Amino acid sequence: MQTFYSYPIIKILVSIILGASGVCAFSPFDIWPLAYVSVGGLIVLATQRSHKTALYTSYFWALGFFTFGINWIHVSIHLFGGVPLLLSYIAVLLLAAYLSLYPLLFAYLIQRFQIKSAVVLAIVWTFTEFLRGWVMTGFPWLQFGYSQIDSPFFGIAPILGVQGLTFFVVWISGLLINIGKVWLQRDERALLVMSGSVLTLLFLSGAAFYLSADKINYRTAASQSNPDRKLTVTLVQGNIEQNLKWDPQYFSNTIAIYQNLIAPHLGKSDLIILPEAAIPTLENQVQPLLHSWQIAAEKSGSEIIVGTVYHDEQQDRFYNSAIVLGDPQNPYQLATANRYNKHHLVPFGEYVPLESLLRPLGAMFDLPMSNFKQGDYRQTPLKAKGVSMATAICYEIILGAQLQHNIAASENDFILTISNDAWFGDSIGPWQHFQMARMRALENGKAVIRATNTGITAFIGSKGQVLRQAPQFEATTLTTTLTVENSMTPYTVFGDKPLYILSVLLLALHALTALFRRKLHQLATVKKE
Repeated sequence: MQTFYSYPIIKILVSIILGASGVCAFSPFDIWPLAYVSVGGLIVLATQRSHKTALYTSYFWALGFFTFGINWIHVSIHLFGGVPLLLSYIAVLLLAAYLSLYPLLFAYLIQRFQIKSAVVLAIVWTFTEFLRGWVMTGFPWLQFGYSQIDSPFFGIAPILGVQGLTFFVVWISGLLINIGKVWLQRDERALLVMSGSVLTLLFLSGAAFYLSADKINYRTAASQSNPDRKLTVTLVQGNIEQNLKWDPQYFSNTIAIYQNLIAPHLGKSDLIILPEAAIPTLENQVQPLLHSWQIAAEKSGSEIIVGTVYHDEQQDRFYNSAIVLGDPQNPYQLATANRYNKHHLVPFGEYVPLESLLRPLGAMFDLPMSNFKQGDYRQTPLKAKGVSMATAICYEIILGAQLQHNIAASENDFILTISNDAWFGDSIGPWQHFQMARMRALENGKAVIRATNTGITAFIGSKGQVLRQAPQFEATTLTTTLTVENSMTPYTVFGDKPLYILSVLLLALHALTALFRRKLHQLATVKKE
């Protein structure tokens, strides 16, 4: 007799719902316990007895997770790429179908090696997530660790990073599922052992929470924050609609909006920061404007950071760039050294893979400003008003390892990120992006300064907490005073290496334990005979 769940269509629907529920663990929903429900559901699906059922249900779990989680991408494809609405959703589904291959690989490895250990499940998931963030430049969006930034377990991030938090989520989820299974089997001894494992993990996470209260930071200059090193910073949110941003007829309006927002803060704020590509034309073509801003800022004692589009005429390369204006010791020049050029570009948005083949296919592959080149992986920090800032433009803030490498390479006082999420309208995408920026602050123990075009513009504290936040979709400014903290977390110093080493050690320990048990079983069998 078939049960309700025996029908394939029911299994597919349950899998999709379980996957989609995981998205609600992330911002803007922020129901962080759902991460364990969703991941636990995937583990149940992936460990089913039927190899075939385990694979297809795991794949549909992933389709539910990614299709719901990245649906906001269709906004830019449809509204700004000129693609019909239906085709834009199909494009999202195709991307989700590709990303779903990594959870499918997770399920395949579980089935292939009959993995049941919770820690090995976490190791396998870490491996597949590494691949997802690396293959074809990677798309490490919606890692479950991000969902835990407001949970009691956030203290793991300054030690092991977001990947370590993700590892923890899968490990705990696996243990809870295994506890449920042995409880159903009434195996009291196994239940006791697994419950002990959960308590141990929770104790360790609690210790991480305690240590995260500023006790794990390595001081690099002073033993504590220098109260004399304060900086008054103003963030400028122009709220330029994306369909007008690159319209030449709207250019003068854009400049007027920014000049009117900047003017009241000249001489009052140490640093004024504009968003990504705030000036919607080539930097080379607006030299008189930028030199006038240089003079105005220099006279007032303020400095300005602004996102530009820079054309290196000697090499004929275009860069998504950020520059500093107003420094009397290093006046702005087009070839200024005080510049950051974006390294990690967005596929199809900022560059087109297989350009000669894909661009002729239609507007979807020919978005405005989609011919940028990469800046260097490691760059000297931007310097303004005596402070150094590790910089990430837009998409780059989701790349924890890249930012960690740059912070570790040279001393930085803050993390600066400028962005333009107007591409994605009033969707969940900008909120997920903002949550990732918060994680970078938590991982590295440094305040994040985030200036955006339409929001979410904010100051983020060194524990990932939101200090001040501007409302979305308003032309406004946001000002606060920040204290420089010269410190680095263990994650800043060591990056993801400790997690990978821990994974290898735990895998080796698991293999040795399994081998030892097999030998004992063989000896017991021989004695019985």
